[in-house]
Amino acid sequence: MAQKVKLSTIADALGLSTATVSLALRDSPLVADVTRERIKDAARELGYIYNRRAASLRTSRSGIVGVCVHDVMNPFYGEILKSIETELDRQRQTFILCNHHDDLSKQRSFVDTLLQLGADGLIMSPALGTPAADIRLAEDNDLPVILIARTIDGAGVHGFRGDDAYGMGLAVDHLVSLGHRSIAMIGGTHATSTGREREAGYLAGLERGGIAFQPRWRIEGPRDRHSGFDSAATFLAMPDRPTAIVCFSDLVALGLMYGLARGGVRPGIDVAVVGYDDIDEAEIATPPLTTVSNGQSEVGECSARALIDRLQGTTASEQTTLIQPELKVRRSCGAGA
Repeated sequence: MAQKVKLSTIADALGLSTATVSLALRDSPLVADVTRERIKDAARELGYIYNRRAASLRTSRSGIVGVCVHDVMNPFYGEILKSIETELDRQRQTFILCNHHDDLSKQRSFVDTLLQLGADGLIMSPALGTPAADIRLAEDNDLPVILIARTIDGAGVHGFRGDDAYGMGLAVDHLVSLGHRSIAMIGGTHATSTGREREAGYLAGLERGGIAFQPRWRIEGPRDRHSGFDSAATFLAMPDRPTAIVCFSDLVALGLMYGLARGGVRPGIDVAVVGYDDIDEAEIATPPLTTVSNGQSEVGECSARALIDRLQGTTASEQTTLIQPELKVRRSCGAGA
């Protein structure tokens, strides 16, 4: 077996101290950029592998952060993750990703793994049914948690998400201003804080518009394209179907528009459709999708910064920070460019 390369091997090869080599391999700003890159090049050539476990024993920090979301294939979470990664990179933190797909056992297994690895913290959009006790268990075992997109009553940790009730209210208010008096809501469930808040915004918007809510207008369901597509059949079968629809998410709205078009109904002409999240695809959809920008980038950036602050000793906040949404008017609602 080949002899393991040590810090001293690199130091001797370059005529530097082992302390300088160690600092450089940990990306310390105390080492000049040119010297740091020279040391890293030498380490690669010699086959040196940084021992993170040994370093964590010395510093009580692993340099690892867990990020746990429903599904990163959903562009909403992808955009949040991009901002999280940017902020963690600035702090030389490596992250491990888990897609829980609302499987509570998978989420718990991931958190257990982070605890076993001695991870520095966790940013998570909790799975359906996550009890506050699961969050407290992580916190009690020195794994700081920041929540994103969804929050949990009684968790006692800082969370970041869009102001969903306000945002959905913006969508309904806009449709009312266009003259719509019957507005359906498709997608989402009461099982998540997001679903509850967006439905509350929908109902409040109807009330402001003097429109009596009809239970048949509320079609619950998952938050993906297939759910939206399938909901089109339910909507089209209504004998007195509404003239406008607000959707839980852009993915639901895009799937719904495919289903409506297949059923011979033209979104933006025969029925107004509004999505939620303003993912990149919304602007180039056919027709371009009116939607609510939910501040995904800001949620990711703020959550990563909040976690870094906690790791640097800032007192934990138990509040939820709401990012104010913005309505993006396009042609799917019959107005806009």
